[in-house]
Amino acid sequence: MNNPPVTFWDHVQWFLDPWLFLGSTLTHLPGTITSLLRTGQIHTILWPPALRDAFFGRFWASFGPNLRESNGPVIAPIIAGRITHGKETAVPVYEPLSGSVIEVGAGSGMWADALIAAGAQRILGIEPNPAQHAALRRRVAELGFEKQYEVVPVGIEDISRPDKWDGRIEKESIDCIVTLFCLCSIPDPDKNVKELYKYLKKGGRWFVFEHVRTPDSAGRFIRWYQRFVNLFWPVLLGGCDLCRDTETTLRNAGEWTTVDITAQPNEPWCQTVPHIRGVLVK
Repeated sequence: MNNPPVTFWDHVQWFLDPWLFLGSTLTHLPGTITSLLRTGQIHTILWPPALRDAFFGRFWASFGPNLRESNGPVIAPIIAGRITHGKETAVPVYEPLSGSVIEVGAGSGMWADALIAAGAQRILGIEPNPAQHAALRRRVAELGFEKQYEVVPVGIEDISRPDKWDGRIEKESIDCIVTLFCLCSIPDPDKNVKELYKYLKKGGRWFVFEHVRTPDSAGRFIRWYQRFVNLFWPVLLGGCDLCRDTETTLRNAGEWTTVDITAQPNEPWCQTVPHIRGVLVK
């Protein structure tokens, strides 16, 4: 299916949307500071990385449910194994999500119900932002999945370090990895994606839906504009980087028997935040 034609108003929306979105994030800063003052967390206000985590956690608690609602229909066929070459299929082409699952960037648990419904029997939710942990545990409790869900309170780079957390994940022990809107903000993506790859079993699936840098086909101006927006974007959105070549990072993580990743269909060529989706099989 061809992309729909881009109108003048599409261009206006494309130009304004990133700035309107960034403006909406700033509305959560006063409430974050007020809450920290009320609870006596002056040290958090005075330490920029901690303030950023608290601010982003408050913003995500508000924005996350909207993202979940609008993208749920997009995510469901991916983790059901019903996406191939960018098209949805009536029956699974790949083995659906099942068994032991690593979810990267678990956040407040907004995808937990979808993963459970899809067939996850055990979930390891990697979430290094402490501002998200209480909400994540509440969500897991609401779903009655406490015994099967383990919060991994560190980043990918630390999941193999016993001095950083009291759990352990064996290499080549995981059936599936799920990354949804998260690889944009992990540190050292090439290194950490390769590290995650080591935890997948042979035949394990990596389900992905991520925003990425604009393709070369979008043209020089669009690529420049995305880079300009990206000067401000990470500051307000938890380190989120608009300009990552995530598909290449995933392809280079290790040996795959299948790489079935494509651009999200029907996104306009001038999209500042384009997406990829699909599955990789180890």
